[in-house]
Amino acid sequence: MSNHFTGLQLGPPAGDARLDLTDLYVFPAPHDSSRVVIILNANTFAEASAFHPDAVYRINVDNDGDDETDVAISFVFSEPDEGGQRATVYLARGADARSAEAAGEPIIRDASVSLGPDPEITESGPYRFFAGLRSDAFFVDFDGVLNLFDYEGGKNFTTMAGQPKPSPWTGSDRLANENAFSMALEIPAGILDGDPAIRVWGRVSVRRDGELVAVDRAGHPVVGSFFNTDDTKEEYNATHPSEDRERFMEQFAHVLGHTGDYSPEEARAAIDAEGLLPDMLGFDPTRAVGYPNGRLLTDHVVAVRLAFMSKGEIPPDGLSPHTDLLPEFPYLGTPHPVPAPAA
Repeated sequence: MSNHFTGLQLGPPAGDARLDLTDLYVFPAPHDSSRVVIILNANTFAEASAFHPDAVYRINVDNDGDDETDVAISFVFSEPDEGGQRATVYLARGADARSAEAAGEPIIRDASVSLGPDPEITESGPYRFFAGLRSDAFFVDFDGVLNLFDYEGGKNFTTMAGQPKPSPWTGSDRLANENAFSMALEIPAGILDGDPAIRVWGRVSVRRDGELVAVDRAGHPVVGSFFNTDDTKEEYNATHPSEDRERFMEQFAHVLGHTGDYSPEEARAAIDAEGLLPDMLGFDPTRAVGYPNGRLLTDHVVAVRLAFMSKGEIPPDGLSPHTDLLPEFPYLGTPHPVPAPAA
């Protein structure tokens, strides 16, 4: 999965679907290249009916290459009330951006969380915002991935089950008819202070005993469950990217030795060439956009990652992007019908 199911035993972090960050997308606004769209999705299969009211969902931006957050965009949500929920969005810079709390200036106040087919969009000054239920744009032949890896016993997708040929693929997209909860923001690129490049990563923290505890993160797609066993997954989810290279470089290189027969030197060089650590998604608007330069809703990130992990030995899965994407903000497709609860 992209960043889905990054908790133990391929479940949601802390056993709570609301805290499962699934995807991070960054791309220029199609109608105006001076604006940037950032989408952070959560809640695989939309198993929960709302955002977590005791969590801070955050987009972190490093605009000077020092691995620290220079601009933070935080999303907080009210308690659900008769099926409704409201969102407030904060923008922080400098030291405030590095606070675990939702600090800074509120740029969107009390926006309605949208659960119906028509997206409820809030505009305030230069900001355009959406939060709510949408079609999940991520596509993956999940049964095929399970065929590829020896994933049981907490190994996740760090060890191949055998030779990837003949093809392991089933041709079925597990997420073709699934939803996620999305936070989408369209913002002038200049507000992020890139020169021109930025690096972006998502974080969700939940309040426990009065303090915010980091439980998941999202940067590069198809990383958390592909480079971590259950022994390290929770630590990885809680780690700040500034610590990634020291803590996880050798671990990632070890995984590549198993999945692609990389030597340690080859693995470290490949990780550096990919920009995989620290785990932040780079975006340079002056270059062609598409993963790993930002991420489009149509990028086949599973194919990219599996080719990387196997030195090109894993054959293509034949899947195509979803066809329900919208031409305008928030770009994600209309939610799929939610089955009625069993009687």
